[in-house]
Amino acid sequence: MPIYTRTGDKGKTTLFNGQRVSKGDLRIDTLGTIDELNSAIGVVLAETQNSKLKTQNYNSKLKSELIKIQNDLLSIGSALANPKVSSKRLTVSSLSKRVKEFEDFIDKMMKNLPPLSSFILPGGGKTGATLHLARAICRRAERRIVELNSKEKTLRLRSGQVDNSIIIYFNRLSDLLFTLARFANFKEKKKEIVWSKRH
Repeated sequence: MPIYTRTGDKGKTTLFNGQRVSKGDLRIDTLGTIDELNSAIGVVLAETQNSKLKTQNYNSKLKSELIKIQNDLLSIGSALANPKVSSKRLTVSSLSKRVKEFEDFIDKMMKNLPPLSSFILPGGGKTGATLHLARAICRRAERRIVELNSKEKTLRLRSGQVDNSIIIYFNRLSDLLFTLARFANFKEKKKEIVWSKRH
């Protein structure tokens, strides 16, 4: 079966419910941003293979968690790609549990990290830098999801509204990616650069 179908050659694509929409549609933009985030996490995973972290137990935990997140993102994308089906079956039970797992992981890492007294610049080692990039993309995905939810509420398309646990998931995921970036730099002994405020 060929990878190309030619069905999108006129700038339209098909949602899971069969509806044809513009590739510039907000829902498609949201799905694309989630896909971009998933790909960025794939870059982090590739980088961990060459990282100094690979000899440490932390690297195994990081890899396992990132693969779980990639699977989460595909499930969320599938739910958002079908505006006529409620996403509650996906979100309320599974994503709430994942959010708690994120919080536990964050709390565990924070015990070993120096406290933050100011903003830090994204960067450090390659693993930390790619995690910072993933975190920034995650925030953009969150903004798209919130915008999509606001639009669907305005149009009163109740079946298309985003379950709130998806919004919570992305909010907490960005916190996790930020903490993972700091922790990776800490483990690799890469100094964090503090924002130098200029007047």
